[in-house]
Amino acid sequence: MRLLPLPSLLLAASLGAPALPAQSAADSSSPDARAARIAADLRPAVRVRGRPIVRSTIEARMREVGVPAVSVAVVDGGRIAWARAYGVADVAAGRAATPTTRFQAASISKPVASTAALQLVAEGKLALDDDVNARLRSWQVPASPAAGGRPVTLRQLLSHTAGLTVHGFPGYASGTAVPTVAQILNGEAPANTRPVRVDTAPGGIWRYSGGGMTVMQLLLSDVTGKPFDTLMQERVLGPAGMTHSTYAQPLPTALADEAATGYRRGGAPIAGRYHTYPEQAAAGLWTTPTDLARWVIAIQNAHAGAPGAILPRATAEAMLTAGKGNWGLGPALEGEGDARRFSHGGSNEGFRAMTFGYLTGGRGLAVMTNSDLGATVASELIAAVAREYGWPGYAQREIVPVPVAPAILDSLAGRYADPAGRAFVASRDGEDLRVVAPGGQRYQLIPTGRDAFAFAHDGGPMRIERDAAGAVAALVVDRQRYPRQP
Repeated sequence: MRLLPLPSLLLAASLGAPALPAQSAADSSSPDARAARIAADLRPAVRVRGRPIVRSTIEARMREVGVPAVSVAVVDGGRIAWARAYGVADVAAGRAATPTTRFQAASISKPVASTAALQLVAEGKLALDDDVNARLRSWQVPASPAAGGRPVTLRQLLSHTAGLTVHGFPGYASGTAVPTVAQILNGEAPANTRPVRVDTAPGGIWRYSGGGMTVMQLLLSDVTGKPFDTLMQERVLGPAGMTHSTYAQPLPTALADEAATGYRRGGAPIAGRYHTYPEQAAAGLWTTPTDLARWVIAIQNAHAGAPGAILPRATAEAMLTAGKGNWGLGPALEGEGDARRFSHGGSNEGFRAMTFGYLTGGRGLAVMTNSDLGATVASELIAAVAREYGWPGYAQREIVPVPVAPAILDSLAGRYADPAGRAFVASRDGEDLRVVAPGGQRYQLIPTGRDAFAFAHDGGPMRIERDAAGAVAALVVDRQRYPRQP
């Protein structure tokens, strides 16, 4: 029911309308009341100084951005406080999204899968710092001059420091051939990505690698003798109570009606509804925000040393200790003190997701969407939850714009692509810059310096790299370099 604005409410009372019951303190902190306030007060995760703050409801933002469904679960006090779903899981069928609708977790698959690897370490069946080739049976990491004689280890695979190639995977459309894991790692048909190879010294730098997680997937199956989805069900999904989750790829037909359809920018559905990801550890988890929240709680309990936890305390502490790139053994780490938290995002074709948990206090959440544009609404929903609960680390950030001459902005227009062909296309948009990202998303960038910008939706940095002559050479986004193309 829509509430009347305050002046109209006072007028109704003066005309003899029945008085509204006062809301008790208990009601105002109930899950329903909190969820309602959150859904009615979405704002951008960042504000630009001197520009108005725009507030919206979640339904309005979903319509504006073009996101059919958003699902969220909130962890408070070490338990799932509430879960809600908005919109439709399938537009053509008009099927409503519910808290049990399954979405593709995309790269959130990685930290969940890492939990099983760390269990094997705790049991002495694997070692973090041994050469993985000593335990791989069905494939071997090929020798490379770039390795400098250093072996690839499980610790490096989990922390994205193994020097391995292949950032991410596009999946396989319905009806197309699906490669084996060995074919993926070798870049052999029908694989649609390049071979996974060592091209920098293992342990040297942080560089995100879905290819490395796929090596880990094969390692776990080789060591346990079990298909990856089976061992994940036995070791993590079942024990954590993740009853609406599976790593099975393709998704079993019996579960199709429980799954959301993925949508492109512009609203077109993914052909066949969703892609198949045989790179299960890197991108293959189907789940719900409630189940991801259960995993968050399981890791928090392990870190606290709770009896019967999914990992021993020392192992959980290792998982949640940041190394290069502020990365742990599976998740990313951010924040300090009471705001310290582990997190991971996900981006598959037609799906975007985010989850995080604080190391202390039993707080966290998971948000899942079925759109290439879902990250925008997800980030605003996360900020709204943090405001409602007073969680640290998610206060609305402020971008201070720096005037940049239009001619300089015009000089940045063009196409920037990495060696894998993933490209950003930049153009001037008034006093700002606008880019189309590799997935087709359009982002506004606020100048914060002559060659420095901030993404308007989340404040993330982008910088311009110039050559010795001062010419624009590359864009650098999220520590990835995209050279300018002719």
